[in-house]
Amino acid sequence: METEFAGRMYALLSALTWACALVLFKRSGESISPLPLNLFKNVVGMILLGLTLIFFIDDHSHITSFHIRDILLLSTSGIVGIALADTAFLFALNKLGVSLMSIVECAYSPAVIFFAILMISEELRWPQYCGAGLIVLAVLISTRHTPPAGQSRAQLGLGFAWGVIAMMLMAFGIVLAKPVLEMQRFPLIWATTIRLAAGTVILLMLALASPKRRELFNVFRPCATWRVSIPASVLGTYLALIFWIAGFKYAKASLAAALNQTSSIFAIILATIVLKEPFTLRKAISATLAIIGVLIVTLTM
Repeated sequence: METEFAGRMYALLSALTWACALVLFKRSGESISPLPLNLFKNVVGMILLGLTLIFFIDDHSHITSFHIRDILLLSTSGIVGIALADTAFLFALNKLGVSLMSIVECAYSPAVIFFAILMISEELRWPQYCGAGLIVLAVLISTRHTPPAGQSRAQLGLGFAWGVIAMMLMAFGIVLAKPVLEMQRFPLIWATTIRLAAGTVILLMLALASPKRRELFNVFRPCATWRVSIPASVLGTYLALIFWIAGFKYAKASLAAALNQTSSIFAIILATIVLKEPFTLRKAISATLAIIGVLIVTLTM
């Protein structure tokens, strides 16, 4: 019971830190394109996780108990959920803005539920299906919203498409890792590090293979954007990632995903206050439906 409660708290902490990071990533995305920004945030996260392993974890003897199959599962999870999903997510964020992206993020919860039922046989009752349906409806309503400044309706639609793809990839990646995360022999920080390392390696390979690799690696040159992109990376790729995986390690995948969705509430509030994004009636209706859907999914577990 205590473990389940801890998992819920970690999921909520992940939502809060991710909402703060989302606003900062939006600022960073104004001058850095999605692929290099994803690579940058992952490298920052890897540095912090490496320091955590070196200075805060004394016993590394259990590394020998890691099975190759488990490492491959975590690595595949990182490639799908970090290298691919996060790049698609940052692209969508640039097109939609924080408020609309927060509504699209609500598609993540039903996606996790779908993959949890399909892949690890978690059970769901009809109220949870109703809640998931409300979330999907909220996303559909928000697609009719007036595009943000400088974006056409076609670009808005493309942003929604990439956002939904990102949520599906993210959900698949974390559910794939769920059986490994539940194992006692796999400590939280090690599991987080392996996932992030796999995703980072793939992004490095893509960047090195790109004809624009010099431009992509310019993100690592000190610049004014670092004042925003470094805090965003610390919050989003270190703290939020650890809390996120901890939530899935200690709580049911469906419940952790639903609690993660509270980030939408925090993000919409922050976007309105910090980024001055308009809070329209359509956004209010979409956000309300999404939040009700999340509450139904969570409280009927």
